Amino acid sequence: MDAALDRHEVVVIGGGQAGLALGHHLANQRRRFTILDAGDSPAAVWRSRWDSLTLFTPARYDGLPGRAFPGDPQHYPTRDEVVEYLTDYARHFELPVELNTRVRAVQARQHGYLVETDDRAYDADQVVIATGPFQTPRIPSIAPELATGVHQLHSSDYRRPDDIPDGPVLVVGGGNTGFQIAHELATINEVHLAIGSRQAPLPQRAFGRDLFTILTATGLMSKTVDSRIGRRLSGRDALIGSSPRAIRRRGVHVRPRATGAAGSTITFADESTLDARTVIWATGFGVDYFYVDAPVFGGDGAVIHTRGVTAAPGLYFLGMPWQHTRGSALLGWVKDDAQHIADQISKLAAVRVDTRNDRLPLTAV
Repeated sequence: MDAALDRHEVVVIGGGQAGLALGHHLANQRRRFTILDAGDSPAAVWRSRWDSLTLFTPARYDGLPGRAFPGDPQHYPTRDEVVEYLTDYARHFELPVELNTRVRAVQARQHGYLVETDDRAYDADQVVIATGPFQTPRIPSIAPELATGVHQLHSSDYRRPDDIPDGPVLVVGGGNTGFQIAHELATINEVHLAIGSRQAPLPQRAFGRDLFTILTATGLMSKTVDSRIGRRLSGRDALIGSSPRAIRRRGVHVRPRATGAAGSTITFADESTLDARTVIWATGFGVDYFYVDAPVFGGDGAVIHTRGVTAAPGLYFLGMPWQHTRGSALLGWVKDDAQHIADQISKLAAVRVDTRNDRLPLTAV
């Protein structure tokens, strides 16, 4: 069986921005590697987001290593511009991305890892899980209590207002995604937004400057997760460019947490109710590393790591929120963690080469 394995120094799982950024560094190291992606097209996760999605970060901050994001550095790229950029990035650097390749198992072996997909297997010295934070849509437990006539979808399945039936719409989720979708739908629907936990609102621009320019200049984007401020911020998110007050001015009815459902009726924490025609669950995502067979998870299923490096030699994670800093999962900042992982890969490869050389018998010259 081993003779039929595809042999690589490094297998990268995930072909989004994290995997591509790492691929650029591995190519510069002249590694023998491949990038496995379950999608049927480049930048598949970005293609699945809603049509009007626009980044909060200006283009000057959105480039991956070796290639700036095109266009006006001050403009905020759209979803389609991000898709085009990532597709062009992989093509320009001739990165070995294998599409339609869903990984089913990663197993530690005596020297490296066995990576199995539906129809192939790979023998790798080192493996990087770069699947990012948008893996498994979270759907609240009250969702099954809604009647079949209520149109339900997760925010990852929302595309455009024209797809939403007439009638009251409830968007559940007080993060940036929930606010953006509610804002867009308010032009044609009666929209309600259920907010569970409040997030700190931040303006997208302040004093004539972009928010991320300010955060970068003040050093806040580089604060690490183990710093004092990092420990305070890593457990919460920020609402960028909107607020409950602003969304009300848009005509959206702001509600407290959704606590129950029966038929077409949603109940909220203040005991008020709403009969909804459509419910959009903007309730985020979970991660699922069920396929990874290695002792790198805590009791809560979270990855135990230091800046993406685990205790299992040669097994790394990349692109996780607050992996090292606030920007670890963001398009323009993932390159820093990618460089760090690439350096760790190089160091371990060198150690293993030295170890093998030490074991070689001396020969006469």
